[in-house]
Formats: sequence, C-alpha cells, structure tokens
Amino acid sequence: MSTQLTPFSADIRGEAFPVLTAEQISRIRPMSRVRNVQVGDILFEPGDSDVPFFVLLSGTLEIVQPDRQGEQLIVTHEAGGFTGEITMISGRLSLARGRVTAAGEFLEMSNHDLRALVARDAELSEIFMRAFILRRVELINRGRGNVILLGSRHSAQTLRLREFLTRNGHPHTYVDLDTDSTYQDLLDHFHVSLDEVPVVICNNQTVLRSPSIQELAKCLGLNAHITASELRDLVIVGAGPSGLAAAVYAASEGLDVLVIEAESPGGQAGSSSRIENYLGFPMGISGNELAGRAATQAQKFGAKVLIANTVTKLNCERRPYELSVDCGQVIRARTVVIASGAQYKKPNIDNLKKFEGQGIYYGATYIEAQLCGKEDVIVVGGGNSAGQAAVYLSQTASKVHMLVRAKQLSDTMSRYLIQRIEENPAIEMHYGTEIVGLDGDSQLESVTWQDKNTGERSTHNIRHVFIMAGASPRTDWLKGCVLLDNKGFILTGRDLDPLAHSFNWPLARPPQMLETSLPGVFAVGDVRAGNVKRVASAVGEGSISISLVHRALAEL
Repeated sequence: MSTQLTPFSADIRGEAFPVLTAEQISRIRPMSRVRNVQVGDILFEPGDSDVPFFVLLSGTLEIVQPDRQGEQLIVTHEAGGFTGEITMISGRLSLARGRVTAAGEFLEMSNHDLRALVARDAELSEIFMRAFILRRVELINRGRGNVILLGSRHSAQTLRLREFLTRNGHPHTYVDLDTDSTYQDLLDHFHVSLDEVPVVICNNQTVLRSPSIQELAKCLGLNAHITASELRDLVIVGAGPSGLAAAVYAASEGLDVLVIEAESPGGQAGSSSRIENYLGFPMGISGNELAGRAATQAQKFGAKVLIANTVTKLNCERRPYELSVDCGQVIRARTVVIASGAQYKKPNIDNLKKFEGQGIYYGATYIEAQLCGKEDVIVVGGGNSAGQAAVYLSQTASKVHMLVRAKQLSDTMSRYLIQRIEENPAIEMHYGTEIVGLDGDSQLESVTWQDKNTGERSTHNIRHVFIMAGASPRTDWLKGCVLLDNKGFILTGRDLDPLAHSFNWPLARPPQMLETSLPGVFAVGDVRAGNVKRVASAVGEGSISISLVHRALAEL
C-alpha cells in the first residue's frame, strides 16, 4: 500500500521541488544520457550506492520509503522535476525507492558528473543544493529515514545514539519506550528483551541490540563510499569548524581530501545551542546547523568524510604519512591538518562516570533540553559555551544554577552573554562554587555543591547537570610525533623556536605559520597552542591552512 504523508508546506514546496525550464535542462543534457523507462521500473532502492541523478522529460516517478506497513509516499515527480537529496552530494547510501508510475524519458547522470555540473554552473548549483537540503530537512522533520531507534530517556546509550543521528543529520524515527507501548509488538517480532534496549532497526531488516556508534554507522553504510587504500593529498583529523573550513577550501581548490571524525561534525561548537556573534548570522545559528551546512559544502566540492572513526596513531617516520584508524584501516596522506579539537575537562567527582548520559551532560542541545523539561538544572563553567547553555536552558528550565569556580565569569566570555546572564531572572549565579557530590540510583537524583569561600555545603534535588568547564586537547595519539606544550596543545610556527625546543627539522626553511614540528603537518583550532577560542578564529585558521598545504605539497 502507499500512503501520502503530510504535504510539504506551501512556502518551501516550490524550492524543494522546483520545475526546471527547457533552457536549464538543455545545460544538463550534454552530461547525461536519455533513458526510456516503463511503468514499474525500479530505478533505485534504499541502501543503493552511487545512485544516478534523474531529470524527468516525460512520465512520472514516485519516491517511496518501505516500512513494515508497506510503503510511505514521499513525493511524485513529473516532467521538469529531478530526483535526489543530500545523499547525492555526500555519496552515502540511498534512503528511498524510486519507481516509475508512467512511462516516459528521463535524463540520467552519474553522481560524479552531477558534482562536476554543480561546481561549474552557479544557477543549477543553487537550485539543486537548496532542493537537496530542504528535502533532507523535511525527511528529518517527518522522521522518515531508514532507521527506527527504540530507547529510553533513562538510558545513556539511547542519548548517545540520538545525538549521533541528529548531529549527522540522518532522518530517523525515535520511539520512547517509557511513554509509548505501541511498539511492544515490534520488539516481540524481533525477539528483543528490555535489557537489550536501546534497539536500532536499520533498513527495516537489520536489528542492532544496544549498538555502539561504530556499529550503527556501519549498519547505515555511512562510510561505505570511502576507499581507505587511496593516497590522499590531504587528510584532516577532526570535523569541527576549523576542520570543516579546511575541507571546504581544500576540496574547492581541487585537492583530494578526506576528513576523519570520531563522532559527529561540529566538534564542541556542534553542541552549542546558539552562536550569536558569528559573522553573517545576526539572528544567531545553532552549532549543529552551522556544522551541517559546512559539511554539506565540503562534500559538494568533493571532500569525503569518514564518520565515527578515531585516529589512534600518526606514523611520522616517513612520508607519505600514515594514520591508523580504530577500525583497523591505515590511511596515507601527503599532508595532514590536525583539527582534533579539545574536550571539556571532567571534574574529579565520585560517581561522575556512573551518571554520564543519565543526568550528566557535556552539551546542551534540543535533545537534552527535552529531557530536563521544566526542572531545575545546573550549568558548570564560566566560558562562552557554558553561558550559551545557561541562556538556552533558561527558556524551558524552572531555574538554571550556574556554578563558576572563579569569582567572576571568564574574561573571555562575550559581553552580550554576560549581559544576558546578569539580566535573566531564571539564571542564578554561584561564584566560587563547585560540585562535590552526586547521588542517585540509575539516574542522577541530587547534587551537593560547596561554597569555596565559606566551606558551606548544600544538597539539592537536581537531576540534570551540564559540565562545560575548561578544555583538554585531544593529542594523546600524537605524542612522540609533534611537539606539545606543557598542557598538551600543539606548538606551531613561531612557537617552534629552535633555541627553546630541541627537534629535528629537516628542511632549510623554518616551519610555516600553523605548521607543527613535522613538515607538511599543520594544527588548527582548539588543539593548537595559543588558539583564540572562537568559532570565527577556528574557521579562519582552517581556511588559512590550505594555502600552507599547497606550499608543502609543492615541496614534494
């Protein structure tokens, strides 16, 4: 059976499903072939790779998603319409089935030729990219993907899986088993017990019981288009703002680029609820939205993104450099940009790990805000990320207690945030205060904090704590290869004074700006010593690094 979903809203339907003009189609023809199609022809299925791009000259094509009840109709294309969404650009597996419902002629173009067309034709690029993005947004809004996640709000692994799917922009259906009992027959059908929750059903057939992020990514084929054996011009480690900026500029300038990301695009910035002082966004933008746009932009130019994989070692003894990945692959690169970022420091509190994902969070997004509801919450930290979280959570929480170890907010916090915090009646400041105890069974139930000035301790029935204090660099995998400062951040450029540091620099020239103690290996963003902790600064360093990469490649 086929069921029409709620229609696209009228204000975006024209942009999500535009009708191409005869002149626009004429520019597509030279890179396409005419394909005669008949009623019932299946042009692509969910899970297919390298799906062609189709433009309808005549006939009709329906796009459907199979599910346990049959099929859900997404849209029917007619003459002048075209197929595809973000997977056309990212190279990932198809999410839908395309079936001919009226015979006709279609133009068929390969993925590779589509990207070439997008790169050189500004008008068609704008039409296609806008349509692909809006179509993906609608699939996300409708929960129409190839994934069903059945979990519990009291499960830390459920939260991790939801964040992974959401931050990677992958459409999915989430079922909260604490409030929805209608899916019990689905659990029974697949013989799933409650102690195996969360459960993920991929492509309506594969069942994963409490999977890891890596297992979920593999089931969805998110990395199926990546060939590890290729020698890359550039490998970028980390897909935060600096890594994504580097990817956009490198790919747009013709370099063969691979980005390796341990979790999801965006890094720390990706968990920011709203960034209001980033140039060009006067109304602000969420970190996740900014990262999603940047990742799409990089993939549009041909960059590949390897998701849910961690680089465990850099073999720096010879070139090309070799990067070992936790999936067992070894990736070779002529040059490397390290953008692995930093992570929030975890305070030394008993039971902290026990409550991670079950009351202790390291990001404040819509998902965590839903879990908190109208309860009191705690935000730990005095920097920009903590300030953004406090302001965001104050919109829904009953009270936000902001705990700052210092006597004031950080000198680096933006003035607009300080003013918002000071004028917000829903935010209560506690200076010189730190958490000294956590209590609860499976879920955090109470928090004890101490005023460092008076020594007074007090316990509060608060079940949600957001920790955003300090940062430690992700550089353990680099020790012995590049020089680090005493805090573990990477030294670059002028900081590599040969009189102050003893290292074997093999070239006649000194290290370039942003270049590490290894020729052709650069560091950008929060992982670099001396970096300014701002999104704009990270983006600037990532983009600048590519001009330096070109110089390093010219030396080979």
